Amino acid sequence: MDKNDKKLIDFAKLWLAHDGLWFQAVEQKFGLKAAIELDKAAWSKFSPIEAKRIMKRLGLKEGGGIEALLAALGERLYERINEQEVIEADEEHAMFIMKACRVQDARRRKNMKPFPCKEVGIVEYTKFAETIDPHIKTRCVHCPPDEYNGEYWCKWEFSIDKK
Repeated sequence: MDKNDKKLIDFAKLWLAHDGLWFQAVEQKFGLKAAIELDKAAWSKFSPIEAKRIMKRLGLKEGGGIEALLAALGERLYERINEQEVIEADEEHAMFIMKACRVQDARRRKNMKPFPCKEVGIVEYTKFAETIDPHIKTRCVHCPPDEYNGEYWCKWEFSIDKK
């Protein structure tokens, strides 16, 4: 790992720390439900911005299908600090898992309940995928508050109807 990789990992950790602290501050003042609603609103704006910047960096055109989505997912900040994997993929379908999640793993170490991120994740991944290709459909297969299965924290299915 070179110096630039280490810097990028540190930047990603700082970004995630800020995101978590922001969420906790909102939760403490307004409660979990309000914090999740505001987090969803923020991710609905951030995910397309992130996708568009990644598309520009990689030279991807809108409508690139599952292949473009998988390339873009590999360039997200999360990819630098979480362990994620595409477990199956073809032109019309992909299954994506988050094997290790920095947020959930930290909560587990502190004997805290998992963060119930499904609602937020649905907005985040749906908006990200739709920005890459408006024909991509996103489905959450598994995500907290679903119980941790010992293999992955979340599982997402992406599909596109080429007909």
